Amino acid sequence: MTTDTPIEPETHAPAPAPAPAPAATHAFEADVARLLHMMVHSVYSDKTVFLRELISNAADACEKLRYEALSAPELMADESRTQITITLDPSARTLTVEDNGIGMTADDMAEALGTIARSGTKAFMDRIAASSGSANTGSDGAQLIGQFGVGFYSVFMVAETVDVVSRRAGADTASVWSSDGLGTYRIAIVDTADAPPRGTRVVLHLLEDATTFTDRYTVERLIKDQSGHVPVPIVMRETPDAEPVEIADGAALWTKPKTDITPEDYADFYRSVSGQFDEPAVTLHYRAEGLHEYSVLAFVPGAKPFDLFDPDRNGRMKLYVKRVFITDDAEVLPRYLRFMRGLVDSSDLPLNVSREMIQESPMLAAIRKGVTGRVLGELDKLATRDPEAYAKIWENFGAVLKEGLYEDFERRDTLLKLARFKTTTSAGAWRSVADYVAAMKENQTAIYYAVGTDLDRLEASPQLEGFRARGIEVLLLPDSVDGFWVTAGIDHDGKPFKSVTQGAADLGLIPLVDGAAAPTADATPEVADFITFVKTTLGDAVSDVRASERLTDSAVCLVAADSGMDRQLERILAASGQAMPAAKPVLEINPRSALIAKLAALGGDEADLREDAAHLLFDEAQIADGERTVDARAFSARLARLFTRALG
Repeated sequence: MTTDTPIEPETHAPAPAPAPAPAATHAFEADVARLLHMMVHSVYSDKTVFLRELISNAADACEKLRYEALSAPELMADESRTQITITLDPSARTLTVEDNGIGMTADDMAEALGTIARSGTKAFMDRIAASSGSANTGSDGAQLIGQFGVGFYSVFMVAETVDVVSRRAGADTASVWSSDGLGTYRIAIVDTADAPPRGTRVVLHLLEDATTFTDRYTVERLIKDQSGHVPVPIVMRETPDAEPVEIADGAALWTKPKTDITPEDYADFYRSVSGQFDEPAVTLHYRAEGLHEYSVLAFVPGAKPFDLFDPDRNGRMKLYVKRVFITDDAEVLPRYLRFMRGLVDSSDLPLNVSREMIQESPMLAAIRKGVTGRVLGELDKLATRDPEAYAKIWENFGAVLKEGLYEDFERRDTLLKLARFKTTTSAGAWRSVADYVAAMKENQTAIYYAVGTDLDRLEASPQLEGFRARGIEVLLLPDSVDGFWVTAGIDHDGKPFKSVTQGAADLGLIPLVDGAAAPTADATPEVADFITFVKTTLGDAVSDVRASERLTDSAVCLVAADSGMDRQLERILAASGQAMPAAKPVLEINPRSALIAKLAALGGDEADLREDAAHLLFDEAQIADGERTVDARAFSARLARLFTRALG
């Protein structure tokens, strides 16, 4: 369709926004006021994003009207065709974005425009502050807009004042919201003759340096680049009294043949549904036929969405029925795939079903199963075809996908096949479980792992020494979810996962890498006596003190008891307020350590030193394990006495 094709003019042309009468003035919330100040003194170099945000909001309003009209057809009786109208007025220096969608009441305006709908304001501003000193603030800033529910506020990058006139579909009154973005806004009732018959009109009074946004070719190009595939027609007037010209037909991209869609079209649509400016890492577009018919257009983002770890963990897949937008919070995919962006359009779900009933629909459950299987299948194909591209996806979303290992028993084997890990022998590369099993040592019967908070600390753990000495690869698991899924009874080809920090190491049958005989946990009589003394001295602070076969260099380490909870999982639960009664750790002592041998050789006249040494060894093990000492003052006193003795 050419840009010069005229269409029927609207009955109601946009009128200049009226002055609010009698208006109630409100102050923005503190975070919003600060945000608007940042917008006015913008760190962004690309200000064109505001137009995409306004069109996206307008399209959502039209889609919501279509949904509500299913149960109340009279809402669309006067005007059944929904559309978005862009009106330029170079002489008045205004740009107007109008829709005939659901519209807003005065209360809706106060809620939607006086506050930020989504959480994340503080994080958004922190990222602005962090990027303001960098050389790449333009691109960084552009990617922030739309991710924190602040899309509407981007208008203040180009407008000195903004008027929003709206009339809720079916309502007898209209309201106007006005602000200059400097900390306050006004809401007033307005004459319905000065408002759209239905929907919302946003009038931007542009800044002097933003007059380019009244140029037809500039605005038309931006719309086609950024919003050309929204499912609502877009028309434009070059001047308020000009004929409207259609510049986007509102044809749903997912209904078109794949051969008619370019990669640029997909990327444009991805950005419109995701609120991000990156390129999609994977595009999945297909139509399922058979027992249930539905179309899917979904994307794996190229960058992490800001809300990836929101506590509610909701997905962002939209649900349509016969091209009618139903909801964006239906569980189309399991929560561990919440990073996916896109939509599912069903041909079978009833249009008149409520949003609550949709969640319980067996048909949606079948769709969910089919789409989930297809997404995981595409990831598996990519992992085989292009390991480097898949590694980037895993770096972004691996911590989320691993939630499925704990939650989705049915697909556990599939997800474990997709999982990638850093290990003690991988030199920073990602390894699959299949890679690990293929490299297992003779007599090795388990897949060993270490759970922690960061890779550097994990790699320095003393508990790994005996495994390194034997060339045994250990999975390094630094994500919070790792403490959960490894306890879910998972195995691979009959080989269980076993923590290197829990229970006995059982390394005696695996030789050292240089061919020497593997050391045992056997201790000399003197060392055995010293281990018994340490156990007696520490008392209830530990569940046991024993000789270790997993240590080669360090003198001591802490591990969990054979039947106890992994120590890292204990910490995670405690941090989330779900602390269980703390299990007492096991203190393992290296019977081959020169330090232990000297401590064991101390005579009976050195009882005080032996007692201090017992406590200091326990403190050393706690510190190496990333914990604080139980009694810092007693630790300092013992250390002082040790220094005093050493200095004579």
